[in-house]
Amino acid sequence: MPLRLPFAALLLLSASAYAAEPGKPPLSAQTAASGGPLDAAQKKVTFDTADLQFEVDPEREVINATATLVFTAKERIDRLVVDLDKNFTVTAVTVDGVDSAGFSNPEGRMTIKLVKKAAKDAKLTVKITYGGRPHTAVRAPWDGGFVWAKTPDGSPWIATAVQGEGCDLFWPCIDYPTYEPQKVTLHITVPKGLKAPSNGKLLGVDHLDDGRSTWNWEVAHPNPYTIALNVGPYEELTGTYKSKYGNEIPMYYWYLPGEKEKAEKLFAEFAPTLDFYESVVGPYPWANEKVGVVETPHKGMEHQTINAYGNDYAKAPEGFDWLFQHEFGHEWFANQMTAPNWDDFWMHEGFTEYMQPLYGRWRDGDARYAAMMLDMRPKILNQSALVAGKPQTADDVYKTAPGRGGDIYYKGAWVLHTLRNAIGDRQFDEILRWTVYGRADPAPGNFQPVFRTTPEFIGYVKQVTGQDWQWFFDVYLYQAALPKLTATRNATQLTLKWTSPTNKPFPLPVEVSVDDVVQKVAMTGGVATITVPAGAHVVVDPMARVLKQDDAIDAYQAWKAAQPKPK
Repeated sequence: MPLRLPFAALLLLSASAYAAEPGKPPLSAQTAASGGPLDAAQKKVTFDTADLQFEVDPEREVINATATLVFTAKERIDRLVVDLDKNFTVTAVTVDGVDSAGFSNPEGRMTIKLVKKAAKDAKLTVKITYGGRPHTAVRAPWDGGFVWAKTPDGSPWIATAVQGEGCDLFWPCIDYPTYEPQKVTLHITVPKGLKAPSNGKLLGVDHLDDGRSTWNWEVAHPNPYTIALNVGPYEELTGTYKSKYGNEIPMYYWYLPGEKEKAEKLFAEFAPTLDFYESVVGPYPWANEKVGVVETPHKGMEHQTINAYGNDYAKAPEGFDWLFQHEFGHEWFANQMTAPNWDDFWMHEGFTEYMQPLYGRWRDGDARYAAMMLDMRPKILNQSALVAGKPQTADDVYKTAPGRGGDIYYKGAWVLHTLRNAIGDRQFDEILRWTVYGRADPAPGNFQPVFRTTPEFIGYVKQVTGQDWQWFFDVYLYQAALPKLTATRNATQLTLKWTSPTNKPFPLPVEVSVDDVVQKVAMTGGVATITVPAGAHVVVDPMARVLKQDDAIDAYQAWKAAQPKPK
């Protein structure tokens, strides 16, 4: 999800999370929360595949849909439970072609009774026919739902973005990160003159007698919230990327008519961005499907192989489009490597945010990298620990005050910055590969999508470096306040001391410049003393390689918070 929004504004958006447009029903708490506790029946099945048929009616702002879901029973069961917004009207439910014994959906968690109990390992095919007006996003993507917009020439322009609230805003699913189907097939029927780019590989377009068309797509292992509908009078740019791994990857960009020149400039960024990610992280995970981007009436979102782009082709001093680059990074850090619980949300956003200054360095060198890192630093608020160590919903992490909010981006990136500077590029890059692919030698065809927790990431740091870095993450991830580095100087000595808020050990080495000569000071036990000549000019951490408490930044943040709010 993009950020670049003042965190105070983000918190204001949280009040609208359960709301609806005037005259439309609000979301239930169940539907509004993504990644909440699973129902006991949901734990007893695996979610294998989904076939989703949508008819989109822009004029009435409604959808009519049929979802065919396949589950495998992990033990004997007498019911199935799926998540679906209760504001839809469900007209039929069958299981293995036979009407169910009954269904109910009072709060957005649909219980389907089976005619007879299903045995362990039984395959169950559930067909749900439903329709109605889907929840409209108040401000996508921060508030999830459908966006019903118009292009400049008045044509329908529609998009979905449902990360915070989850897949159940418009299709029946198990709204929990680990319930990724092995395959989702989509059939999206739209009015004449409109196109419907979506996830995965295009299987074909059916042209109907009434002028409508049905766009058929198939995507493997999609993160549930990344399934996306996009409808508009799109034009298309295509190309082929020749990977350093020897395979070829199709690239597509769907954009609005009249924007070809600007669209071509954005499309020209696809290949170099792929160069960077494949060089630093590893193979593009969805090469058998596509690199896909679609222009949307909302800012953006990491929809697997069909990333939403709504940055209006804005220019930036870095020389690349930050929104495109950020969402594209989620193909690795969210879609290929997925957090199994939203408590590890920082592993999606912090890693992806950090890829931006690394890309700046890859393009322009260390000065660009430093400028981008320093721009992030005042945005770190340290109001809550990045990781709670217990299951969380998306809103628990992203919106609930004081919450983690922007820190999952900026503090997460600075933690990775500090780690990389401590261990070096070679080991850091190897840790990335283990985290993203589960192996040090990823190549097309030798890896599958993975789920990854914060403790597993910490384990890879230990595995690659041969050292236990738990103390590092205990301070940076599992508590809110930053460690403080105190420097005390007398005539001939400089003493440095780390203090963590909970007095946890923190022996992180620090660079010190003495008359422009930089030395790395070991901080065994969190304390070190070095000799400095009388009158020498001393700068601690001159290249800002370490995340630490900073009096100047604290004062700036307090001053900024005290300024009158715009009316």
